[in-house]
Amino acid sequence: MAVQVKKVLRPPPQITSWRSGLAIIAGLWVTTRHLIANLFGFIRGRQDFTVYYPEQRFLHAPALRGMPVLVQMENGRERCVACGLCEWACPTSCICIFPAETDSEVERYPEIFDIDMTRCMFCGLCEEACPEEAIVMSRQIEISTYSRGGSLWHKEDLLVPESRLRTRIDFLRSQYGR
Repeated sequence: MAVQVKKVLRPPPQITSWRSGLAIIAGLWVTTRHLIANLFGFIRGRQDFTVYYPEQRFLHAPALRGMPVLVQMENGRERCVACGLCEWACPTSCICIFPAETDSEVERYPEIFDIDMTRCMFCGLCEEACPEEAIVMSRQIEISTYSRGGSLWHKEDLLVPESRLRTRIDFLRSQYGR
């Protein structure tokens, strides 16, 4: 089988141009300006450019999306009916649900509800897909662990009482009219 090779002549890339030189100079000017402003602020005793983390915290916006959690009703059961829409809507497939049947007015409940936080990208699509408002994005963002197994959150770890999430749910209803 014969193969033909064609060579394409292209102009050489222009590495040095005056526009790229101006862009580099502008970037260096912005960096130098911030360095000087922070240095003079430090000399005067103003240290508002550093956050000493464990003692000081950032003020987060009200629309902050932290980790997803399951809403626990007043009777101690989860609000989830194991429909699987959140699992289907998740772009990273980090949610795993195994439904089970029950005799109460809620026909199904999640026997296993796991979220792998190493894969979760905190997009909020699971919250949007849930027809029961059973999974919401909390304000909890500190979820680091020392092992990979510690980032797999089970149903018992994800359950949060509705009273603790009331402000977040009320905020969403006021914003989106749900």
